[in-house]
Amino acid sequence: MKRIVAPVITVLAMTMLVSCAATPATHGVSIVASTDVYGSIATAIAGKHATVTSFIDNPSQDPHEFEASARAQLDLTRADVILMNGGGYDDFMEALLSGAHNGEAKVLRAVDFSGKSDTDIGANEHVWYDLNTVRALADALAESLATLDPANADNYRSNSERFDAELGGLQARVHDLAAAHSGETVLVTEPVPLYLLGDAGLTNLTPTAFSTAIENGQGVPPATMKDVLDLLAGGEVDLLAYNEQTEGPETAQVVAAARTHGVPVIAVTETLPAGLDYLNWMSGNIRAIAGALA
Repeated sequence: MKRIVAPVITVLAMTMLVSCAATPATHGVSIVASTDVYGSIATAIAGKHATVTSFIDNPSQDPHEFEASARAQLDLTRADVILMNGGGYDDFMEALLSGAHNGEAKVLRAVDFSGKSDTDIGANEHVWYDLNTVRALADALAESLATLDPANADNYRSNSERFDAELGGLQARVHDLAAAHSGETVLVTEPVPLYLLGDAGLTNLTPTAFSTAIENGQGVPPATMKDVLDLLAGGEVDLLAYNEQTEGPETAQVVAAARTHGVPVIAVTETLPAGLDYLNWMSGNIRAIAGALA
C-alpha cells in the first residue's frame, strides 16, 4: 500500500493555528489517531474519559489520498496522546507533528511495539494486522493514560485487561487455524494482511514485483502478471486476499482469475468497515480466512 502523505498546509492556516496552540482540550484527555483502526483501540482503552479523533475514519475514504488540513494540525496541537502506525505508513502525521510544536503530547507509534526489524517493516508496515503488536500498543496506551489522568488509572488498566483478554481469544483462533492449515499457501495483492495470514500458518507465494507494483500504484510487469496468473491456474494457491479499498484493473483481473480457477477469495481493508470496532473487525477477518480455507 502506498504511504499516506500530506500536502503542504498554507502559511495563513499555520499562522491561524499558532494563535490557537495554547487552547487546552475541554473534555478529558484528548487522543488523536491517524486512522480509525488506532482510534478504535484508543476508545476501547480510554472509554468515556477521553475524546478520540481519527483523521481517516470513513470506509469509503481512500487512505492513500488523505489531505491534511489546518483542522488536523490544530487537533494535533491540542492533543494529549497521539497514536499512529509509523514505519512510513502515515507519514502525514510526522509532517503535521513537526508543525504542531506540541512537545507535551505522548506519541505512540505502533511499529515501536512490534518487535519487528527494519527489514520487516520496510516490507510490510501494516502492523495493526499483528495481534501481538496491538496488545503491546494497548498496554502502553493504558499506562500513558494512567500517568496523564491518575484519577482514572484503574479504569484505563481494567479496560486494557479486558481488551487483552479479547485479543487472546482472537489469537487462540488464529493458532487453531495454523494447526489446521500450516503450509497452505496464499497470494495477496498487497502485503496489508500478511502478518495475520502468516500467524495463521499460511505461506506467501506472492511475487515481490507484483505486490510492490500494486502497492505503489504502478503497472505490473507483464512477465510478473503471467507468473501470478500461472500460480492461480496451476492450483498452487489455496487463498487469495485482496485489498478492496485500492482495487484497480490488475487487481480485478487477478481476483477474476482466482474465482475462475476455484481459488477462495477474501477481501481485506486498511480501515474499519462501517459499524465495527477493531476487535469485531479482526474477528471477521479471522472468520473469513477460516471459512475460505475450509
